[in-house]
Amino acid sequence: MTLPFRQLFLCSLVSALDLVSILPYSNSNSANAAVGGCSTPALSRFQRHKVVRGETLESIAQRYNLIPTTIIGMNPALQNGAAAAVGSVLQIPPYNGIVVEVPRGQTWRQVAAQYKVRADSLFEVNGCQQNPRIVFVPGVNWSPNGVVTKSPLPTDAGTPNRASLSGYPLAQVATVGLAYGWQINPATSEVFFHSGVDLLSPVGTNVVAIAPGTVAFANDQGSYGKLVIINHSGGLQSRYAQLDSIKVTVGQQVKKGDLLGTVGTSGKPTSTQPHLHFEVRSSSSLGWVAQDPKGYLKK
Repeated sequence: MTLPFRQLFLCSLVSALDLVSILPYSNSNSANAAVGGCSTPALSRFQRHKVVRGETLESIAQRYNLIPTTIIGMNPALQNGAAAAVGSVLQIPPYNGIVVEVPRGQTWRQVAAQYKVRADSLFEVNGCQQNPRIVFVPGVNWSPNGVVTKSPLPTDAGTPNRASLSGYPLAQVATVGLAYGWQINPATSEVFFHSGVDLLSPVGTNVVAIAPGTVAFANDQGSYGKLVIINHSGGLQSRYAQLDSIKVTVGQQVKKGDLLGTVGTSGKPTSTQPHLHFEVRSSSSLGWVAQDPKGYLKK
């Protein structure tokens, strides 16, 4: 694949064919944005910006917390060194990255490896689609000569300080029904990314907070079923899903060990046995990004 041609061609498609749905940009770190099983695909979160007098490429990039080369890469008219003309309309992505075509037959792991980004981040940023034709690759900078470079992302910096979040959501250590990471769905045999861990436990078992925090969500939420989300200090978040009942309310302050709800089978569980679906996520420029819960689960 010739990177400059592919990037130029795809960005032309974005502009000319309007493949991107222009939706209002929402703060990824808000409680509302945190509740979805997967975030809205990045290609559906582009904005249009009409250039006004006095604006420069640098000032526009700063306004959207981007680097100028990101905007250049998304707008072919700027790729010959031209200035952003007054009255022109620019495509603005939600964060730094490039748009590329997924080569036929390639997997998420291969695309991620090619651009040296986390495969799970690439998967979630693109709305957990199984086989998309065009994807947004976060943290990669456009270049006119095709030599792509990376922008540092919080997701590339390693695991957050685990000392700030440690505990166990059940009274007893449970058997893992389905681990974190790339798995095979036992119901469909499809490969998918499991953003948490399924802890096998009977329906009705008490579920408790693993650490102090604030309840950000407590309600039904799609495939998660009955879901409780707690925001903790240090930009960390824990999620407790597929519950049978919820015992807390949004805004409530909880302590480690406080009752949140009970184990159930609500939503669309992947494991066939009753379990608690438990996640840990960290706040980043890409939203709430899933972390491996294993390092946080301490009994």
